[in-house]
Amino acid sequence: MMWYDGWGWGGWSAMAIFMVLFWVLVIAGVVVLVRYVTGSRHGQQGGGPPVSSGEPRWGGTPAEELLAERFARGEIDEDEYKRRLTLLREHR
Repeated sequence: MMWYDGWGWGGWSAMAIFMVLFWVLVIAGVVVLVRYVTGSRHGQQGGGPPVSSGEPRWGGTPAEELLAERFARGEIDEDEYKRRLTLLREHR
């Protein structure tokens, strides 16, 4: 006597394969959705929108902006920042 309309082992194997494929697609869909939602901010550093073609963000020159960013990242100390900023403003 055949159970479940005669599917046999082939039917059960196909059902198991399709169930695994279904869950792989569901998990992949969730991963793609999460990457899509968070992808717009991925790789950007904080501090506002990117600067476009030499246009300063906060009213200073591009050189002053670069100096301020280096100071904010800790690449230069306060004394060096002030010295270089004074030098930049004197040569405008």
